[in-house]
Amino acid sequence: MSREEAMSLKEILEKMIKDGAHVLLSANNKDWEASALLADLSEPMLKRRAYLQPGLYIAEISDSGYLGQVLFRLKPKHG
Repeated sequence: MSREEAMSLKEILEKMIKDGAHVLLSANNKDWEASALLADLSEPMLKRRAYLQPGLYIAEISDSGYLGQVLFRLKPKHG
């Protein structure tokens, strides 16, 4: 994974909104729109380094540069 692929969670959410991604972000049996997460998440959470695997998930990147826990799974938005 290159440094360009690692962004903050905030940057990923902003990119998804700008690109008009038709997905919901799912965690703990709940689904959110990217815009809702961007508005509701805390600054420390939004500053987390993360990696977007399009169509699958957003995962945290550890301090050592490895993929960590999956923060959100991506689900197609119907309708």
